[in-house]
Amino acid sequence: MEMRNLNRRLLDQPKKAKVRLQLAVISMTLVTQAEETKIPRSYERFEILAAGGEKDSRDPAWAPSKGIPMEVSGMEWIGDKLAVCIRKGEIWMLENPLSTDRNKINFKLFASGLHEPLGLLKDGKDLLVAQRGEVTRLRDSNNNGEADAYLTECDGWNVSGNYHAYAYGPARDGNGNLWVSLNLGMGKLANNHIGWRGWAGTIGKDGSFQPKALGMRSPSGMGANLKGDLFFSDQQGTWIPATPIYHLRPGVFYGNQESLASLKSPEAPFEMKVIPEPNQDYGEALTSSERFVPPAVWLPYNKMGRSATDVQVIDQDGKFGPFDGQFLIGEFTNSAVNRVFLEEVDGQYQGACFPFLNHFPAAVLRLQFAPDGSLFVGMSNRGWSSLGNRSYGLQRITFNQKTPFAIKEMKAQPEGFELVFTEPLHPDSLTPESLKVSSFTYQYSSRYGGDEINPARHKISGIKTSKGGRSVRFKVENLRTNYVFELTTQGLRSKLGQRLNHPQAWYTLNRIPSD
Repeated sequence: MEMRNLNRRLLDQPKKAKVRLQLAVISMTLVTQAEETKIPRSYERFEILAAGGEKDSRDPAWAPSKGIPMEVSGMEWIGDKLAVCIRKGEIWMLENPLSTDRNKINFKLFASGLHEPLGLLKDGKDLLVAQRGEVTRLRDSNNNGEADAYLTECDGWNVSGNYHAYAYGPARDGNGNLWVSLNLGMGKLANNHIGWRGWAGTIGKDGSFQPKALGMRSPSGMGANLKGDLFFSDQQGTWIPATPIYHLRPGVFYGNQESLASLKSPEAPFEMKVIPEPNQDYGEALTSSERFVPPAVWLPYNKMGRSATDVQVIDQDGKFGPFDGQFLIGEFTNSAVNRVFLEEVDGQYQGACFPFLNHFPAAVLRLQFAPDGSLFVGMSNRGWSSLGNRSYGLQRITFNQKTPFAIKEMKAQPEGFELVFTEPLHPDSLTPESLKVSSFTYQYSSRYGGDEINPARHKISGIKTSKGGRSVRFKVENLRTNYVFELTTQGLRSKLGQRLNHPQAWYTLNRIPSD
């Protein structure tokens, strides 16, 4: 019964009848609210340190807070201490970092004088840190808590004064290889014609940089999945129409043609027979070049973020919720953390992305799990700006054992998709109108970013719920490869009445499963 019809009837009733009918309306409303539980908070946040002022970080009057400017650019565990590098060139050791009393968390300077470090990795008793000109091995030989040896571990790429000429890493893959990724230079002072800009490579036994793959723009985060396969994030911009997550491996091209010049170097590891032509549909460009590969997942612009950063796998045996094996992706501009589910189809990765946590006080740059299963989130707004109004900070996120009702997985099927939920679905909440699917792709071009093109809505049929209510399968008319499929849900709730945590998901369909 619609509320406007009830209101019309109330006007025509005697006073006592109006009271009875009003009570009935209130009772019905309370029953409806009881049947549909609000979304509980599943993750708690503890702020360890943040910039003090709540101004826009680009305010001309902005000044850093007193104390450590915690522009977090890398994190790593050394025993029970958390090593944190910051963009001004220092590494701090946090003692007792799991305490919920800020006064008991101590900061001790471990290293300084680095050139914008953007990654930390433990290697034996040492720390490896990527700075602009090299990967440096930091050693504390007398165990006094301070680095006393700064040793060059790897170099060999172009170093310039260009603001964007960052170096990231190192990251270790399942075979023990250490990878470094290199940002393109940008703007008038960019020099991408030499020195492997827009490439990723491994550290050779002799300390040399071994170039392996190209076509990157701003590959600011790397992380391995549970199999040891390495992935990296890139950011929307020239040649990159939206934010992608790629499977990192040798011998491939990821699309950005500003990195092609290094192919002319005698040390180039391979040739490209065909350079894809610009201004064509992305799928057509992919099929035109033997080395050009698609993202495992597209994160659509602004719907899921604008600039991905770190890549961190969840491997916490349920201590961080029901998403083990999936990736968390840092998001700079929108000050958020997103979630990515991946599967292999015909030997290639593809999957879906979901919103996860948002409203951080600054841009999320680095993620690191703690031994107790909590997540440390490092932030820095420097260079751009974000939806957060602080300039830097460090937070710890803990799962409070209240499982969110969410789409855990979205899997491709030969004729459609399967949704797997974190909790059983209430059967009455699933109707033919509950699921809507559309798709789009992008154009491959040198423009900065790109619009969604060739949109289409798809008819859904054959909706089937599993016996326990944990999954739903449905057919989708006219599946298209190299397209992003946008799922929008309405009215879904769990058997306990909890509303769906995030009603949308985006699946990158590079290949359609054969069975």
